[in-house]
Amino acid sequence: MSRPYTFVPPAGVRAYRLSTARGEFAVLDAAPEGQPKGTVLLLPGFTGSKEDFIALHAPLAAAGYRTVAVDGRGQFETEGPRDDETAYAQSELAQDVLAQAAAVGVPVHLVGHSLGGQIARTAVLADPSPFVSLTLMASGPAQISTAQQQRVKLLRDALAVMSMAEVWEAIQAMEPPEETDTGGLDAGLDDLSDLRRRWLGNSPAQLVATGRQLCEEPDRVAELAAVPLPKHVLSGERDDTWPVTLLDTMAVRLDAHRTVVEGAEHSPNADQPLETARALAAFWDGTLPASAPGNPG
Repeated sequence: MSRPYTFVPPAGVRAYRLSTARGEFAVLDAAPEGQPKGTVLLLPGFTGSKEDFIALHAPLAAAGYRTVAVDGRGQFETEGPRDDETAYAQSELAQDVLAQAAAVGVPVHLVGHSLGGQIARTAVLADPSPFVSLTLMASGPAQISTAQQQRVKLLRDALAVMSMAEVWEAIQAMEPPEETDTGGLDAGLDDLSDLRRRWLGNSPAQLVATGRQLCEEPDRVAELAAVPLPKHVLSGERDDTWPVTLLDTMAVRLDAHRTVVEGAEHSPNADQPLETARALAAFWDGTLPASAPGNPG
């Protein structure tokens, strides 16, 4: 679980429910002054939420980009079935992304963190036409590492016999997996109340279904490489969920731009947001037509 420094939208960031052809999704939306260079759709990872990107909005707006971070179906403030796992099949979540892109106004730059990256990949493979580019942030080519698979399985087993509140208490009592880490709060979070509220907002069925996806995801890099779309693989310099060397290799296979953010681990968006924002904006600037306003040349 990424730890955003705040759950309160900063100045210039608007919280609302985005209406799409597939229902409403809770979003945080920030726009630059004047005409934006482009619109960005940000997808969070397993147990995460739109707030994981909260520190990116201001620097990306300053760079000229509108950013829309979304809670996926069954994540935090977006409703979803609590017992029906079929609603969270990866193909269904990918269709949600396509509907979100249409609602914010295509074309968009698509960014997926961790699990969000694999959902983003599936959306692009289903229909690349709404997208200007794809950034996979700390998101690997296939299933997560063996150690993380074991921890996700523990979580799934717990959810089968315990309530969400009981599982939360159990998480606090043990060392959690990378993406359910709630120990050591960042500045701005005075206690665990916001993280607990986010946890309880998640659908148990969504966590079970997407946790299984993380443990079983096949390698679809060759399929993605065949899609003629600018691609970016961004990660921290350390990552326990997918080894950084594996992400390096994936970038080569995709012929993708590669960024390693120093001082960051599995959540560069939260660990080093300014450096992450600079890298994202530089990549997107490189996709602009030479004649586009704001193109640095």
